[in-house]
Amino acid sequence: MKITIENIPVSDEPEIILRCHEADDSLVQLVYAMQDASKRIIGTMDSQIHIIHPKDVFYFESVDNKVFIYCEKNVYESKLKLYEIEAEYENWDFFRASKSTILNIAKIKYVSPVFYGKFEAHLLSGEKVFISRQYVPVFKKKLGL
Repeated sequence: MKITIENIPVSDEPEIILRCHEADDSLVQLVYAMQDASKRIIGTMDSQIHIIHPKDVFYFESVDNKVFIYCEKNVYESKLKLYEIEAEYENWDFFRASKSTILNIAKIKYVSPVFYGKFEAHLLSGEKVFISRQYVPVFKKKLGL
């Protein structure tokens, strides 16, 4: 693969042109990553608005019609619904782990099978999150298994 970088005048808008015979999955993922690099999540805590990078999120959880953003040390509230988050970040490492949880695969330390086909994800933060059996195939697909 050949990579070319050109300097342009400050007044011109930067653009990326990809030339290929066929866009494979890795190329499509690269395009999504470039588009998503500037995405941020807005969360509130103690009446303060926080800007959170998606890679810092361990998981999202819906409790009593509110959506919470769980990071390593803090928990924020989101104005978005789970289905909106799922759609917005489907090309990231996020996947629906249960009816009320969207989990970041990159924050999983290891996974253990538990009763009735469920999995228990042990996160880098020390927390444990269940992956419902109906979402286990989604999880495996996301991992490429």
